[in-house]
Amino acid sequence: MEHDPKLPELSWLDLLAEQYPTVEAASAEMVRLRAFLQLPKGTEYYFSDLHGEHEAFIHLLRSASGTIRDKINAIHGAALLETDLDELASLIYYPEQVIRHRRASGEVDEWERLMIFRLMPVLQEVCRKYAHDHVDELTSSKYRFVIRELMGSSEDPAKSVYYRELIAAAVDAGIGDGLIANLCYQIQQVAVDNLHIIGDLYDRGPGPHKILDELLYHHNVDIQWGNHDIDWIGAAAGNPVNLFSVLRKAISYNNFDMLEDGYGINLRPLSMFADEVYAGDPCKAFRPHILDENKYDPVDPALAAKMHKAVAIIMFKLEGQLIRRNPGFGLDHRLLLDKLDLEKGVLRIDGAEYPLCDTNFPTLDPADPYALTDREQALVDILRTSFRHSSVLKRHMDFLMSHGSMYKAINGNLLYHGCIPMEADGSFSALELDGTLCRGKAMLDALDNIVRRAYYQHEPACVDFMWYLWSGAKSPLFGKARMTTFERYFTAKDLPEADRLRHESKDPYYSLYEQPSTVRAILTDFGLDPEHSHIINGHVPVKKGESPIKCEGRLFVIDGGISKAYQSTTGIAGYTLIFNSHSLTLAEHRPFQKATGSSIAQTFTKTRVVEAMPHRILMAETDEGKALTARIAALEALLRSYRDGLIREQRPGR
Repeated sequence: MEHDPKLPELSWLDLLAEQYPTVEAASAEMVRLRAFLQLPKGTEYYFSDLHGEHEAFIHLLRSASGTIRDKINAIHGAALLETDLDELASLIYYPEQVIRHRRASGEVDEWERLMIFRLMPVLQEVCRKYAHDHVDELTSSKYRFVIRELMGSSEDPAKSVYYRELIAAAVDAGIGDGLIANLCYQIQQVAVDNLHIIGDLYDRGPGPHKILDELLYHHNVDIQWGNHDIDWIGAAAGNPVNLFSVLRKAISYNNFDMLEDGYGINLRPLSMFADEVYAGDPCKAFRPHILDENKYDPVDPALAAKMHKAVAIIMFKLEGQLIRRNPGFGLDHRLLLDKLDLEKGVLRIDGAEYPLCDTNFPTLDPADPYALTDREQALVDILRTSFRHSSVLKRHMDFLMSHGSMYKAINGNLLYHGCIPMEADGSFSALELDGTLCRGKAMLDALDNIVRRAYYQHEPACVDFMWYLWSGAKSPLFGKARMTTFERYFTAKDLPEADRLRHESKDPYYSLYEQPSTVRAILTDFGLDPEHSHIINGHVPVKKGESPIKCEGRLFVIDGGISKAYQSTTGIAGYTLIFNSHSLTLAEHRPFQKATGSSIAQTFTKTRVVEAMPHRILMAETDEGKALTARIAALEALLRSYRDGLIREQRPGR
């Protein structure tokens, strides 16, 4: 008998038959999937450039950028006081803390019953467009029966006694706290059905480790690596330049709690070395930015400045060694330690001399300026060991790798952090990777592969390349012609040439992405419809007065300054882009306010619809829906094979 070309190969059908061994099982799954395709698409949230601002981000995530409070107001606003609405919102965002506070204040049984009654309509509202099994997946088995029953509650008086008794029995059984917490986490999770983080979880802010802890428990999250994330991945992969780079930035922003308490990095040897080697040095250019105070590991700013300088000098030495063994990186312009004339107090570049503002380099050997001293090498070894043995860091880096990539194309949107490197004429720049010139999508695919080989296989060439991704001119994550960290530390700011010396010119991409032809070329290269798709971008903060909407709504730059370090430039505290079944909406946030004794934690959010959908988008129109349609076709083929006798049903024996 000839094989029907319309049918998948029987070997694939045999595998599918193991999962659905009877006509009834395959039919039931096909019915479920076909019905699922007619549900509205889930709500997608896009965040970018979190930069360790854990309190603000976690609040935005748990509040769904303010949309949960809107639903609370719509459901309960006419019946409850503002203080009651605040309490319910706070409970949903921070259930464990609120429950703990309520328990400490006394009797809670009646409060628990009341909160369950108030939470259920909110859960019903956020779950309206989802299948029951999707909601069940987010429900602890311990509370599944109770929540399933309460999800069917209505104003029907015939059942009101039943629902009240169900809640009372749960509270009397001592599971009220857990039931409330589960309801709150379900509301949070369902409200943000798909979470996209477009890069830069790390650096500047105090709690990137706390952000990763939160993301670990989200049911559907993906990450597009940013340059700061890649720096950390490189450090975890064993690149010592990346390691000292992340240490330099963490110390410069006073993030000692993150390093020592969060990741268990032993900084004692570094502090002892720096205090001795740079004794008497004011290290003026290395004083840390005190944006946040350390709770567990406070460090004197003068000592922090010495540690900062010690780490920076070691980083520049290690960078020089890496550049010399990788001439193909084209980073020779970063070899500056051998351009110092400390007796004259100048830096010589291209025949010009620039006065230094700091000439204290006690560990520099003029005969071999990129050589580490024995004590510096010992420090490198100690810190590499500390990074390698941090189980928390490994867990977070594993998550970044398993959920991360250089880019993602989903539901007509192309997500990437930095840029697509371009030439001034609008053509894609080329970068030689593994012996092949790569441009556009091919470049990002090749780089994704290199990052994975660096992290999982520790290939030396790939590990070295992680530094190029941080600082190379054609790196899509850096997006600038050169990095001028050394010049910013050591040359005087008041020089006539200072601006030119320190300037980091942007890739032509950033002047071309307002042109429709540029955006069309990028979307086409990534296989997306250039007339209806969008690019969602981070990396460069949107300054005051600028719009995050570029190229007539085809490109969005959503780095709006959630990091406090950028808020003087941006004037706001970040953007969230929200894509539900009705519209694409931009949420603009004002700086986060912590909870006090009289108020709840909050961000002030202003939203505007930037694109209304021509009709309500169903799951069948999404990428997931297209994959399910293919699965339905496979199930139909399996059913035909069962009915034609090509595959025998596997019924259990009696």
